[in-house]
Amino acid sequence: MSQRPPGAFDDHHPPQRDLLKDCVHCGFCLPSCPTYVLWGEEMDSPRGRLHLMNTGLEGEPLSASMVGHFDACLGCMACVSACPSGVRYDTLIADTRAQVQRRYERPRRERLLRAAIFWLFPYPRRLRALRGPLALYQRSGLDRWLRRTGLADRLPPTLRVMESLAPRLTRRQRLPQRVPAAGRRRAVVGMLTGCVQDALFPEVNAATARVLAAEGCDVVIPRGQGCCGALSQHMGREDEAISFARALIECFEAAGVDHVVVNAAGCGSAMKDYAHLLRDDPDYAQRARAFVERTRDVSELLVELGPLAPRHPLELTVAYHDACHLGHAQGIRSQPRQLLRAIPGLTLTEIAEADLCCGSAGVYNLLHPGPATELGDRKARNVLATGASVLVTANPGCLMQIAASARRLGGQLRLAHTVTVLDASIHGVALWES
Repeated sequence: MSQRPPGAFDDHHPPQRDLLKDCVHCGFCLPSCPTYVLWGEEMDSPRGRLHLMNTGLEGEPLSASMVGHFDACLGCMACVSACPSGVRYDTLIADTRAQVQRRYERPRRERLLRAAIFWLFPYPRRLRALRGPLALYQRSGLDRWLRRTGLADRLPPTLRVMESLAPRLTRRQRLPQRVPAAGRRRAVVGMLTGCVQDALFPEVNAATARVLAAEGCDVVIPRGQGCCGALSQHMGREDEAISFARALIECFEAAGVDHVVVNAAGCGSAMKDYAHLLRDDPDYAQRARAFVERTRDVSELLVELGPLAPRHPLELTVAYHDACHLGHAQGIRSQPRQLLRAIPGLTLTEIAEADLCCGSAGVYNLLHPGPATELGDRKARNVLATGASVLVTANPGCLMQIAASARRLGGQLRLAHTVTVLDASIHGVALWES
């Protein structure tokens, strides 16, 4: 009798059978899934991937085809919001990706690409070191020349996407370690500065500190804070994510704050999952649970506190995009809209196919540029169709992705983070210098 080949998964947290059984194959997830919407392929839908997890548990080995379907998932969690049976697809795909990372050897070229991405993006200092060359590239006009001549389109796919995503850099101000509350102190909060947010969108961090201070918060910004591990966790790099999580917990424990405030949706989603990530760690499991209880998205905390600072008018028509890891993963939808609607003169419009991912999804747009570009263009068309002059969202990846697509489509659209709009209103200044 021939020996049955080993199954897809080892014994360290394989996808849980009990969670898989919750799926009743109703199909409510299908129209919410970006890859199913693009391709209409059952195995590239949430229930198709759950079927593949089941076959892996039953002994089917990890094949290139199976891994390809898992890899194609953006991890947007729209299916979690859509599922009437409460299937924990978020937990299942996270555990599956960690299995793939351990047990499947990718082609050499793909391994090198992933290694390069993860050498750079989770390290704030390395990203900041790129600001000088990127600023020179932009100031020289070389970026516009490459796009105008069409040479940018001839770059290798990943490099082409990276070039198109790069935002126009603004001046980076070094934030103090503590920003005192304006007037009566209502809370002491620690602020995550992040990796991409800190390097490429420093104005968002500065605005976050100003808004929190205006609303009565002492803002503590610990020096030496590192990556939250969101990208690593999202891609199944479990050991790396755990290491980042431990270090961040220690950093904010030492800061002695009431809350840890996050202004990037992907980071907040990962940090609120630390209790699951560190569930096996006897030294950090309880500390992770306490950390999760203190973690808030900035819009979440501002609504909890209630408005204190007066708002000045902003005559803008704004379309708000729900970043997937804010809306689907954290369930934060009403709070950003409540903050925006409270600004005098601001008109808020909604976007068609609002729940469909823009295609950024961490580093998905670098690893899968084709489908990511299709989704980005689809999102940008829907945004432009609203007639709004400004798109507002709460994640740096979404800002870059939608800006690149809008530019490619020739649309006139400005983009801003929720907190930068709020900052302009509170302090009575123009949202842009020109």
